[in-house]
Amino acid sequence: MVPALLYAQLFATLYMTGVIWFVQLVHYPMFANVPADSFVEYERIHQARTFWVVGPPMLVELFTAVAMLAMRPPGVPAWVPLVGLALLLLVDGSTALFFGPQHGRLSAGFDATLHRQLVAGNWLRTFGWTARGVLLVWCAWRMGPAT
Repeated sequence: MVPALLYAQLFATLYMTGVIWFVQLVHYPMFANVPADSFVEYERIHQARTFWVVGPPMLVELFTAVAMLAMRPPGVPAWVPLVGLALLLLVDGSTALFFGPQHGRLSAGFDATLHRQLVAGNWLRTFGWTARGVLLVWCAWRMGPAT
């Protein structure tokens, strides 16, 4: 059960790392190319569809990161679950406190300043998820082959 926590977290985190790099390099920059008369509907659809892409893996990450505090896999240093959870709180917290509200403001219509803030600020989540991915790959390597 304990190694399964790490592998579930690793899978969800690597999935989210790929998603966030796509969002950072492709998706968010393209917001500026959506015609003004279509942007409100585009943003509405973006929010509705994105939830189904990121919601489940984010919940898996949260559950497994908290569970790993109590059930640390063999070979994983005690500091790893704390750092991993701190990084997760950074990306999830910024999503809830900044990016969600930012998308809410963009729902009223495209704003170039808000868009620039969204793209620039998203580097925080991009690097946070990347760091989690590196940390968890390292943990899986330390733990050894899956049994």
